[in-house]
Amino acid sequence: MPELERQRATIEDVAERAGVSAMTVSRVINKTGSVATQTADRVYSAITELNYIPHRGARALAVQKTNTLGLILPGFSDVFFLELIGGIEAALIEKGYALLVYSSTQPKKQTVLNMPLGEHNTDGLIIFTDSLDDVSLRRLHSRRFPMVLLHHSPPEGLDIPCVTFENKKGAYRMVEHMIQQCGHRRIAFLAGEPGNEDSYWREVGYKEALATHNIPLDLGLIGIGAFDDQVAEGVVSQWIADGMEIEAIFAGDDVSARGAIRAIQKAGLSVPDDIAVAGFDDGLLSQYLDPPLTTVHAPIEDAGRIAAEQLLRLIHSGQAESLILLPTKLVIRRSCGCY
Repeated sequence: MPELERQRATIEDVAERAGVSAMTVSRVINKTGSVATQTADRVYSAITELNYIPHRGARALAVQKTNTLGLILPGFSDVFFLELIGGIEAALIEKGYALLVYSSTQPKKQTVLNMPLGEHNTDGLIIFTDSLDDVSLRRLHSRRFPMVLLHHSPPEGLDIPCVTFENKKGAYRMVEHMIQQCGHRRIAFLAGEPGNEDSYWREVGYKEALATHNIPLDLGLIGIGAFDDQVAEGVVSQWIADGMEIEAIFAGDDVSARGAIRAIQKAGLSVPDDIAVAGFDDGLLSQYLDPPLTTVHAPIEDAGRIAAEQLLRLIHSGQAESLILLPTKLVIRRSCGCY
């Protein structure tokens, strides 16, 4: 028996550590029966302590490669992901690989135990933002399973490659453009979800641009748009209803920028004459908005392609770039008022 097989924890080991039967462990893993919460917690703790992966995964890896890569997404609600997947597939077709995509709209991060992609049916994973929890990343990394992260730094101490955009620089340049070229000073910012790395660095760029041009930071001008047009619309509608003095809005992405434009127009105001708007990403629909959206162009398709190329390098050579920052650039259209 290969050394890897002899060292693997078994379902019986997990059952013994948790003080339950192997059948109970199976129910917890496969979610096929009712198990008390405290019992399930003991099973999950034992799984983590023993680094247990269901045996079908190791068996598939031991037998053969699948020539398939997996992509894990937190949701699939915008054309952003169409561009991303297009880039990934372009890289894989050349190498004869297929792509499996798993998308979940559940608010909690996924784990390797409740996800249909992993060692048993892929040769490696591309993981978008916070789609997989840190415990699962550590478990897969400890087994040397190839992974590349998109727009998310690896947990501390793990050398998992990451591909992302120059978020801070792009945001800084956009806010500076709105200050210098458009003459705006009361510039609001629509952030993404708390903890999102892209949003964090875009907010840093926003704040640094204000500081460079001696504009005091007003925390009341920072709202959570959550990369969601309806959420952003609600935030901007409330700002307008409260009579806040706003000359321009820099949205953390184009989706929330669409929501901001909708809120302004529903209030009977004009974009950009009353309030200017700019976004980030330059998605496929942004040029067709009314007015066309000024935004930071992020190479979405390139990010997908490069992530796939890095994962293939990792699979075949064991090496890949630890961090790739893709450059961004400004795309000036009518929504900022200085086209």
